[in-house]
Amino acid sequence: MKCFVIAMECEAVPVIEAMENIQRDESLLGFHLVQGEIAGEKLYVLVSGIGKVNAGRATQYAVSVLGATAIINIGVAGGLKAGMHVAEIYGVSAAVQYDFDLVQINHTPMGTLNECEEPLLPLDTTELYPLEIVGSGDRFNDDPADFRLLTQTLGAGIRDMELAAVKQVCMHCGVSCYSFKVISDVAGGEESTPDQYMRNQALCFDTERREIRNIVAACR
Repeated sequence: MKCFVIAMECEAVPVIEAMENIQRDESLLGFHLVQGEIAGEKLYVLVSGIGKVNAGRATQYAVSVLGATAIINIGVAGGLKAGMHVAEIYGVSAAVQYDFDLVQINHTPMGTLNECEEPLLPLDTTELYPLEIVGSGDRFNDDPADFRLLTQTLGAGIRDMELAAVKQVCMHCGVSCYSFKVISDVAGGEESTPDQYMRNQALCFDTERREIRNIVAACR
């Protein structure tokens, strides 16, 4: 069964709105859990809360307790490349924790997990949308050093606060992991990324509503 792991309630609303035959809608362990159907397919939505720890524990719950065999992460995220536009949707080819640092101990590149040899964790993909690499970290800022690390060192085109942790759990559990990110803000503009993010959420959620059935059908 598929389970959406989504950070924020507002990001989950377009998915929940598309659901029919709701069987469960409850709060537990700090999560919001909804079980129902989209286009006749039974699935779950699990709202995790913001950040990598919340995302990781929600993903483990989805696999270990709910029996999910495919995790779908969807939500808004920041664009890092010139030419990206607000409300555009991208698939994700790989994710990396850009704030994970064992460089001085393991002599591995920034973002490389202790159990891995490379920083990038590959995701399952579809042919629905252009693909980008996502850098995940537990901070939201306009720091130029973070921008250089993400774009020049790690090759990321998008940043968020959860996906790489979701993928890390999926990797160890042996389940599929897909992600789709809608651009809420683009780095390098005159307006700060937090201001863009707050202003553009409604446009991003419209993209989610339009694409959610396509996403469910494409993910296996």
